[in-house]
Amino acid sequence: MPDFSTLRIAPDPHQPRIARLLLNRPERYNAINDEMPREIRMAVEWANAQPEIHVIVVEGAGKGFCGGYDLGETAAEMIEHPCQQESSPWDPMVDYAFMKRNTEDFMSLWRSAKPTIAKVHGAAVAGGSDIAMCCDLLVMADDARIGYMPTRVWGCPTTAMWTYRLGPLRAKQLMFTGDVIDGRTAADWGLANEAVPADRLEDAVMRLAQRIAGVPSSHLAMHKLVVNQALLSMGLEQTQMFATVFDGITRHNPEGLWFRRYAQEQGFKAAVQWRDGGEPIPEGDAARALIREMDARRTR
Repeated sequence: MPDFSTLRIAPDPHQPRIARLLLNRPERYNAINDEMPREIRMAVEWANAQPEIHVIVVEGAGKGFCGGYDLGETAAEMIEHPCQQESSPWDPMVDYAFMKRNTEDFMSLWRSAKPTIAKVHGAAVAGGSDIAMCCDLLVMADDARIGYMPTRVWGCPTTAMWTYRLGPLRAKQLMFTGDVIDGRTAADWGLANEAVPADRLEDAVMRLAQRIAGVPSSHLAMHKLVVNQALLSMGLEQTQMFATVFDGITRHNPEGLWFRRYAQEQGFKAAVQWRDGGEPIPEGDAARALIREMDARRTR
């Protein structure tokens, strides 16, 4: 079996046609670090090279699927990173290159010739929702949560899957509010294939995976290509390009820089509470004035 630092993958011991890809950073809520997107791609490539594997189940260790990017420490520090550039002027193409590679790594789940199923318990939020929605199918616990809270400030989902999975009406609602929805709502809206009580999630996922695994792998690959081609014809790749560019802008425009400075001064949890609580977010000249005040305090 391949050896990774952020995840594990292996055939199910009882169902060798099913690979189990486990995001395995439970102490960090399986948060995405710089290594995880690359390892997801490598794990998918490994599974696709195994003739006996017909379907891949993606799940999270511990309390949830994935809590998004691992920002609890870095966002509250003055660090220089492609996605958090402190130097001025900001170089958008450095940011774009880094995040586009992550997007392409997540999309390996979508491009995989072997169908992929996201098994979501706990939460699949922010970047974690990108991973879940790059999978072909989504099965959630009733009380699991999915959403992209950083659309309120400091983020734009780079995979841009919300519109293609939900349609424009529901996608706009979630992108404008940053709200999360539970598994029941996700199933009602057509985002999840099924939502079941948490204690039945494993059985529901494996029942679906076993049904798929009985189909010849060539047929699965062809049917997936047909459906994927429809989304490509609708402009998925171009939409992802815009979304990835805009993601970088949200982190470096006045509002994004205010959020970062507030996190550095008050802590990331406090910044997230402001963002998610619904209090108006400083923008434009008001944001610039607050940034100057915080920078002045920091340099005293």
